[in-house]
Amino acid sequence: MRTHGYSAITVKQITAAAAAPMGSLYHHFPHGKVQIAAEALRSSGAAYIQLLPLLMDPHDDLRAAVPAAFADAARTLEESGWINMCPVGTVAGEIADSEPALREVAAEVVTDWIDKGTAYFVGRGLDEPQARDLILGVLSSLEGAFVLGRTLRSTEPLLAAGQAISSRIDTLLAARDRTASRPG
Repeated sequence: MRTHGYSAITVKQITAAAAAPMGSLYHHFPHGKVQIAAEALRSSGAAYIQLLPLLMDPHDDLRAAVPAAFADAARTLEESGWINMCPVGTVAGEIADSEPALREVAAEVVTDWIDKGTAYFVGRGLDEPQARDLILGVLSSLEGAFVLGRTLRSTEPLLAAGQAISSRIDTLLAARDRTASRPG
């Protein structure tokens, strides 16, 4: 689904890729393709949010961490031959209006990303509203940059998005520092 999207993939292709008989697939996934896609979204979503600390923890300064993470995503996108980087974003954009059950699963995954990303950035020193603002900016920029990068066959959108978010971090940190320095 990450490569072809939801609509373009068939149950037959899924069983072939899994090297599983069709009967086994329907035994484990009685609701077929929608159920398979829902489980794939949940499992890939859980794996993807784990990349946040893996990519950012090596950097003490968030202003360096975010562009570095976006640069890593740019390299991965280019090295992969411009495949869809985010299966959740790929499927969510495709099925938002046509598969309400999958849209709800995608929303569940993204909500989890927002909650965990907010908690991560709070742990990195931002207050909760700032942390939520930052994770929303990171996710929005990353998903948009994936689409542009893949379309243009260029890493430039991801690199530019990383720099834009780094500038946003400057603004958030300056606001935090002003608040902290006010007499109580």
